[in-house]
Amino acid sequence: MLELTMASLSGAPDTGATAGMQLTDAADDPGTVLRIGRDQGLCVLVAPQDWLFVSRAHLEFRCGPGGGWTVTWLRGSRPEPSSETRVESQGEVRPLAYGETWALPPATAGELVVQDRSGPRSIHVGYYLESGTGGTGGTGRPGGPGGTGGAGGAG
Repeated sequence: MLELTMASLSGAPDTGATAGMQLTDAADDPGTVLRIGRDQGLCVLVAPQDWLFVSRAHLEFRCGPGGGWTVTWLRGSRPEPSSETRVESQGEVRPLAYGETWALPPATAGELVVQDRSGPRSIHVGYYLESGTGGTGGTGRPGGPGGTGGAGGAG
């Protein structure tokens, strides 16, 4: 079972206003897809419509054939993104490259942060992956073990 929460924050981190908390979950059924972005028709967690640093479909969580989950920063219509995305997991922080797929480690909790490059706005997507599920233990790099490569997204 994968559980996701999302908060939209505006302003400085210690004084920022939260635009609301959203949550969803999904069983570990191969082929299940959960998207996060601005498009209510495509996404289960939706960022504010005027936050253009978030793509219409920005992040995609996908359950693979073995029940492990990956997350992909979908490439949009622009060659360069107007945001930065990072993963905070197991005490480490690392960037998630535009178009990169990363395997969620089994039985973990973490957060993906999508930060506006032009101002103090961000969305924070927390995840909790229950025991017995998770990624393949690979590097999470596109095309490598644990990675499936990028996917076409809307921007």
